[in-house]
Amino acid sequence: MRALLCERHGPPEDLVLRETADPAPAAGQILIDVRAAGVNFPDGLIIRNMYQIKPELPFAPGGEAAGVVEAVGEGVTGFKPGDRVCAMTLWGSFAEKVAVDADAAVRVPDEMPFDEASGFTMVYATGIHAFVQRAALQPGETVLVLGAAGGVGIAAIEIAKAMGARVVAAASSAEKLELARSHGADALIDYSRPDFREQLRAVTDGKGPDVIYDPVGGDLAEQAFRSIAPNGRYLVVGFAAGTIPAIPLNLPLVKSASIVGVFWGAFMKADPQAHAANMEQLFDWYRAGAIRPEISRRFAFEEGAAAIRWVMDRKALGKVVVTMDPAG
Repeated sequence: MRALLCERHGPPEDLVLRETADPAPAAGQILIDVRAAGVNFPDGLIIRNMYQIKPELPFAPGGEAAGVVEAVGEGVTGFKPGDRVCAMTLWGSFAEKVAVDADAAVRVPDEMPFDEASGFTMVYATGIHAFVQRAALQPGETVLVLGAAGGVGIAAIEIAKAMGARVVAAASSAEKLELARSHGADALIDYSRPDFREQLRAVTDGKGPDVIYDPVGGDLAEQAFRSIAPNGRYLVVGFAAGTIPAIPLNLPLVKSASIVGVFWGAFMKADPQAHAANMEQLFDWYRAGAIRPEISRRFAFEEGAAAIRWVMDRKALGKVVVTMDPAG
């Protein structure tokens, strides 16, 4: 098989396409014939040895894949060859085949194409875990989504709306805000303007948001937290801005608000039954048309390095995927 390999830590331009031996599924694993792979911000970190997960060199990046089960390892009873699946692989998806623990895979609906399935799990599973298990989001509450035009942000908007919340989308340009509106956002905030907090007060009638979904970090975090509603929950999802904010701890006290970490990967392993229930809910919403992944760009497998660079440079609107099968 072919794989896009990281043979030394560095930028995506250092990745090389190689012929390698096909992997074999170990006990408890399935082997996936990969048709598409999602591209995510951590892919640019893991190849530079800047991520908490540090696979041994050489390795293929790519944390999520979709395709067809080719073989199953000893003890696997939930899958069979021919099943259409998506899976969280952590790394290894930028390859024509990948072996993954069966617990990290789920069947995908027949009506979901592989390109959508490949970019579905990480952003949507993170969002539903954040709102259900971490924030206990209630119908009628107001959610502020930062970085609202990225794949993580679009998923958060759709899930919050499906749960009956009012959504305020914040992004840095008119184009990004219009995309957020097209996915259900009720109100929009342009945070390239200096009056971020004034805009937020205006669209929440002075109360502030009940829940803040933050995959960005950076300088905006403290401003957003200072505007949170009493008993609000600030969801720490990621740091796409590249800097980890330091919020003064007196603010949670005086705001009667919580700072809540969202580590979906650990949750998936610790409570696979709850994760499976979350995925079933997501697929139900997908079938009903309540959520619809936004794929802004598809790269061919041979262009996988360029796909990672595209995401690293924050050019992506919605999701970016690498396709092994042009037909999806």
